[in-house]
Parts: sequence; C-alpha cells; structure tokens
Amino acid sequence: MKEIQIYTDGACSGNPGPGGWAAVLLYEGMRKEISGGENQTTNNRMELTAAIESLTCLKVPCQVKLYTDSAYMVNAFHQKWIENWQKNGWVTKGKNKPVENKDLWQRLIALTHKHKVEFIKVKGHSDDELNNRCDELARAAVPR
Repeated sequence: MKEIQIYTDGACSGNPGPGGWAAVLLYEGMRKEISGGENQTTNNRMELTAAIESLTCLKVPCQVKLYTDSAYMVNAFHQKWIENWQKNGWVTKGKNKPVENKDLWQRLIALTHKHKVEFIKVKGHSDDELNNRCDELARAAVPR
C-alpha cells in the first residue's frame, strides 16, 4: 500500500457559524493542499470534513498517518467511542441523546474501511509547521 501523510484542521468563526476546513497531503515528496468552507457549521464538523475530504482524494487504498489537533476525532477512534456509538444505535453513552455529526462519522468510518488510517494527535497552534499551514488554509476558507 502507498504510505501517505495527511495533516488536517478545521476552523469556525462562531460555533456554530461560518467555517472552513483544510488538509495537506504528502506522498513521496509531492504535496497537495485542499480546503473548503460552509456558511453555517461547527468546528467539529469542519475537523471531520477535513479528514473526509482528504481521504476521499486518495484513488487507491492507502496506509495513512492522519495528523490532527482534534481530540474529538482522535479520541473517537482511540477510545472506542465509535464502536460504542454503533452498538448503542448512535446514541451517546448515557443513551439520552443522538450522537452529533452522525452523518460525517459514518462517512469517515467508511473511509477507514477503505484505507488503513492511523489517527495521530498533534498540539494545535504550536510549532508543527504543517498543522499551522492547515490552520491558515482553514481560516482562509471560512466564508465571509
């Protein structure tokens, strides 16, 4: 399998409010930057959208290291939240409300079945050059 590195980020002006997402994809010395935005969204939706859109760019199954500053996304996979949500019929642990962003989680899960994805947490707004680049692109993509 091809080995790809992806950095992602989401941004929102207000939460909810207009938002942007971005990703930097790296493969064998090549670099691709993608971004987009929505008029009414949340930061978490933009974080998930960045991962979905970047994985959708991959034409064949790949081994992916996906770097994100979203604890929400990383914890959902590392702490098995997704497995529990699916077992519980997409209701939160206390079974008192539906899981937010179910539509995006389902799309992301499908992509993780196509690609072997390792989710890696990076510290946001620090010294990680590519995370900072994604933040810059995501903020620039927020509709004005």
